[in-house]
Amino acid sequence: MANIQEVKQRFKLIGNSVGLNRAIEVAVQVAPTDLSVLITGESGTGKESFPQIIHNYSHRKHGKYIAVNCGAIPDGTIDSELFGHEKGSFTGAVNDRKGYFEEANGGTIFLDEIGELPLSTQVRLLRVLEAGEFMRVGSSKTYKTNVRVVAATNVNLPQAIEDGKFREDLFYRLNTVPIQVVPLRERGDDVLMLFRKFAIDFADKYKMPSIRLESDAKEIILRYDWPGNIRQLKNITEQVSIIETNREIDAQSLIHYLPQENNFKSNSNLPAIYSGMDEKKFNSEREILYQILFDMKKDMNELKKLVHNIIDKDPSYMNTDETKQFLQNIYNEKEINLTPTVPSTISTHHIDPEPKERISLDGDIEDTEEIVEESLSIVDKEIELINKALKKHQGKRKQAAMDLGISERTLYRKIKEYNIS
Repeated sequence: MANIQEVKQRFKLIGNSVGLNRAIEVAVQVAPTDLSVLITGESGTGKESFPQIIHNYSHRKHGKYIAVNCGAIPDGTIDSELFGHEKGSFTGAVNDRKGYFEEANGGTIFLDEIGELPLSTQVRLLRVLEAGEFMRVGSSKTYKTNVRVVAATNVNLPQAIEDGKFREDLFYRLNTVPIQVVPLRERGDDVLMLFRKFAIDFADKYKMPSIRLESDAKEIILRYDWPGNIRQLKNITEQVSIIETNREIDAQSLIHYLPQENNFKSNSNLPAIYSGMDEKKFNSEREILYQILFDMKKDMNELKKLVHNIIDKDPSYMNTDETKQFLQNIYNEKEINLTPTVPSTISTHHIDPEPKERISLDGDIEDTEEIVEESLSIVDKEIELINKALKKHQGKRKQAAMDLGISERTLYRKIKEYNIS
């Protein structure tokens, strides 16, 4: 079995990140088998290299390797392209024609952007995967093919299944062995290695000295999120190589080439990105917002509890102006009366973990309005919103689903799941 460095050198893969090495390792291990492989990852991550690795390290390496971009073929001709057609089967079919599956017999076919396939074509593809047979467009004759299928997509196929745009049985048939290609922002110092490689390539192409990054520019490169991944990095490296006259690139020069809207990993001028939840668990942005608000409330209660613990251990801490202002902010009160003289201890049995009182100037606890704790259950909120929407639209589920910002299919599932009448 080939080692990872050998594969990198042969297919010009740059980087040493754990994610990249793992993807290469899986590709090499699965290559000798005939299992279907599904490669997932964002656009521009270099997914097209892995089907070539699988083909060239398999027993089919002497057979044909055909790469097909499913998203670039119109729906009306995709069946003909993949499975062929008979003469006269449609306007313009002046001759019989073999499809890619027939041409690739004994080899490997790479179906890129598999998530763009029409549902009717997905049915035909499923038959090829399960039985190794297909029919040309306009023919009733069954043809056999022995082909290894490797597919790739940047689409969230489980979500596409939920939306009725992709067949679940086809997904599981393709996903026999999954390979996840990690985005560039998760590959650490690999981005610097790729920049150097591209800079050298463009210097050779345009017959000019290679550009080099200064330390502050390297920091910018590492902090940037690279939404376009390797493809974007390559394009920006080419732009800088051609336009900049100075071959030493600093941060001030580099920053002009980087779109900056929310694309930096940490920037004090940008709002913090909430990442404490898995968005797959939610069906609408409204539910995500509710979860954020509930978590913020929980954090505030924890903060109040912490303040009471600090005051209990060291009452003198209450004498500072900063503490007064802080307490005014977290309790949202116009005035908190604190005097320099505070009893040496505050009885802990007066302190509620989630305070419902305030501290007065003589250290006693003053009663304020009672705080009724609201349910933090997402399920309860979902049921409440669904009931409100159905009541608003007089039980018309389609309109209720539109108002909730979810699909009608998701609403049906929620109604059944929560037994909503």
